[in-house]
Amino acid sequence: MALVSTTTVASSSSYHCDPLFPVAPRSWCRPRSRGGGGGRGRGRARLSVLSARLSAPSDSASASAAGERDRYSYEVDSLIDRLSNLAPRGSIAKCLETARHRLTLQDFAAVYREFSRRGDWQRSTRLFKYMQRQSWCRPDEHIHAIVIGVLGRQGPALLDKCLEVFHDLPAESRTALSYTSLIAAYARNALHEEARALLDQMKAAGVAPTAATYNTVLAACARAADPPVPFDMLLGLFAEMRHDASPTVRPDLTTYNTLLAAAAVRALSDQSEMLLRTMLEAGVVPDTASFRYIVDAFANAGNLSHVAGLFGEMADTGHTPDPSAYLGLMEAHTRIGATAEAVAVLRQMQADGCAPTAATYRVLLDQYGKQGRFDGVRELFREMRTAVPPDTATYNVLFNVFGDGGFFKEVVELFHDMLRTGIEPDMETCEGVLAACGQGGLYEDAREVLDYITKEGMVPTAKAYTGLIEALGHAAMYEEAYVAFNMMTEIGSLPTIETYNSLANVFAKGGLFQEAEAVFSRMTNSAGIQKNKDSFDALIEVYCQGAQLDDAIKAYMEMRKSRFNPDERSLEGVLNAYCIAGVIDESKEQFEEIKTDMTVPSIIAYCMMLSLYARNDSWADAYDLLEEMKSNRDSNAHQVIASMIKGEYDDSSNWQMVEYVLDSSNLEGCDYSLRFFNALLDVLWWFGQKARAERVLDHAVNYGLFPELFRDTKLIWSLDVHRMSVGGALVAVAVWLNKLYARLKAEKDLPQLASVVVLRGQMEKSTITRGLPIAKVVYSFLNDTLSSSFHYPKWNKGRIICLKSQLKKLQAAIDSSNGAATPGLVHMTDSRLPSPGSKIYTREHQVENGSAHSTTESSVEEKESELLAL
Repeated sequence: MALVSTTTVASSSSYHCDPLFPVAPRSWCRPRSRGGGGGRGRGRARLSVLSARLSAPSDSASASAAGERDRYSYEVDSLIDRLSNLAPRGSIAKCLETARHRLTLQDFAAVYREFSRRGDWQRSTRLFKYMQRQSWCRPDEHIHAIVIGVLGRQGPALLDKCLEVFHDLPAESRTALSYTSLIAAYARNALHEEARALLDQMKAAGVAPTAATYNTVLAACARAADPPVPFDMLLGLFAEMRHDASPTVRPDLTTYNTLLAAAAVRALSDQSEMLLRTMLEAGVVPDTASFRYIVDAFANAGNLSHVAGLFGEMADTGHTPDPSAYLGLMEAHTRIGATAEAVAVLRQMQADGCAPTAATYRVLLDQYGKQGRFDGVRELFREMRTAVPPDTATYNVLFNVFGDGGFFKEVVELFHDMLRTGIEPDMETCEGVLAACGQGGLYEDAREVLDYITKEGMVPTAKAYTGLIEALGHAAMYEEAYVAFNMMTEIGSLPTIETYNSLANVFAKGGLFQEAEAVFSRMTNSAGIQKNKDSFDALIEVYCQGAQLDDAIKAYMEMRKSRFNPDERSLEGVLNAYCIAGVIDESKEQFEEIKTDMTVPSIIAYCMMLSLYARNDSWADAYDLLEEMKSNRDSNAHQVIASMIKGEYDDSSNWQMVEYVLDSSNLEGCDYSLRFFNALLDVLWWFGQKARAERVLDHAVNYGLFPELFRDTKLIWSLDVHRMSVGGALVAVAVWLNKLYARLKAEKDLPQLASVVVLRGQMEKSTITRGLPIAKVVYSFLNDTLSSSFHYPKWNKGRIICLKSQLKKLQAAIDSSNGAATPGLVHMTDSRLPSPGSKIYTREHQVENGSAHSTTESSVEEKESELLAL
């Protein structure tokens, strides 16, 4: 493991070895665009070992490299271009003819610097050999050192060439510069023994090492891993450096950071503390890397609590650590889940007189969020606003925390608060808000955020559009979701597999299986993206909701063949298919598999099985399952729902517990909530608990689920149940019929028709929709309740309508009742639970496809032409 960070190396003034790359003032600037690959600039030529632990150069190093490229002279710039375009056997002499008397060795050093940045050792070698043969530009030690550095960066294979260049320099001309360059070449290739031997050879030759020389050897030895160099040997080299005869050679920040990093890897906390005290006594101020290494050493040693005392002692002696030190300690505590200790660090930081930064609070906000302590997040954020202004990154953390916690509307409120305080959101901000809007079904807010993105001149990303599509889907706005999907491709934001899955999930909730199939066909054939587990989950769900049960099982089998491991949603999807089909044995087997894989089946799975048992009059099995659910000690929610189904929680105090469980399901997002409420409404209906089902439905609607459910205009009174389970749809129809009854009693102006939507999408055009479960059951229920007042229109097979003329007849019948005290068309009361052995649903002959009402349909078909204009 590497021990010395690039950032640390770049921060040490004694490690720069500036004589390698002196910068002469120039009047011409080199364009930034030259040079191809990512440069390391001056940092690559320093006589140091750049650690693999932090392989990317620091921002300051990158900025230095860019600034240096801008200071090339016109002659240097032209020479670099000519040499870059030179053929492999081209003449370097011809390249230098025109500028021969205008180039200095400093100019050649700039050329080598550029080739070093590109990693072009071949041209560097050819130019060096040419210079060796010329008297006017014969390389000096500075050029030799640069070329050794260029070759040393290319790996061990070129170390022999490094030696050749080194030996080309006369012995009397060799100083610490050339020796250090050669030592760095060996150190960079993890040859620490050779680097140490070169240091001894250097001393034997009478050449005094510099601090950079010691640091290079020390870093090479510290980085050695197979076998690792004993820490005592590192301390020996450190002592040798401290007692060097030269007064200019003293351990600096790079020296201490190298040793601290080595101690951290070896979990040597005592040695880390000793080094910290030594560097403070020597007047060397620790930096961010120093403190992080110290924290790592104590964390690896399992003694993290000691660091706070160490920081306090530093503060007492006038060496208060900077905010980054406390931040590193807090992060170390949060990595092991020690939230209380992390908060204690914040309080100590304030007591020590070190002002917390936004990053300090971000760590705790994120940690509170991971632990579900959302009140703590809010309280800490209020404290933060009094201490330090929140920045964009802080809000991004809050959006992720509250979005993951299910507080979707709070995310939107925070976004508006962010704009009011003048903090500019970035794309990550907008993506986080849109993701929360998508999960919470907040389609209007999602549109506003997307409008903000476009007005600010930003291009919405695929992730942003995915959130918008998901939000529109939860409102059953299929056309708008598809338009958004096409719009993103037009502006150049290519859909990802998450986008395709999100669009497919939009259709899955409503059973639009043909549309979902088209989405995945486009994904695989046009975009070349293969399905993942989420794709198969969407297919299973859309086939179940669309009553294509065989296809749902096939999708599950294909998922297994594709070697995707099913999760709880996948297994519940298959269970849903079996339960809809009414096959008890297969459903039991699938439920047992869920028990095996998930330990405790979800409330959704229990409700599916309870509905299946009820519809098949298997009341003994149903009650056994209810007792199992009620006695579940691992989940209080299971106990509450089971008690509610049995009618034990109807009083106001106990119903609050039910509402708490319902609210908790809402925190999981609309996707889960929709499945949860559908399953719960289904079991309540088949258990005859209509009043409780109505209360649950009201809770779902008030939360924002099923926004398409009730829609009334002057022309139409509409109910849309196409996204509901069979039992859920019957609950909604019963509630709607009672509302219809009340309106017929109170209102004189009737709409042109009343409509119940049972299907959407392409299936609206097919006559086979009448045989699908929801359509079939809702149709029978409507006409059994209102004596054949509803029928399927010719122009849409996904709607069951009642014309204005039929509504008038119903109104007249209600008026003729002389104000009889009738609560509604459907009595929404809770029935007593049937005793085991009762036959409620299996004894009656079910009307197939509503054939008993076909004669009524023919009598109203001639009136439908007037509806086409509507």
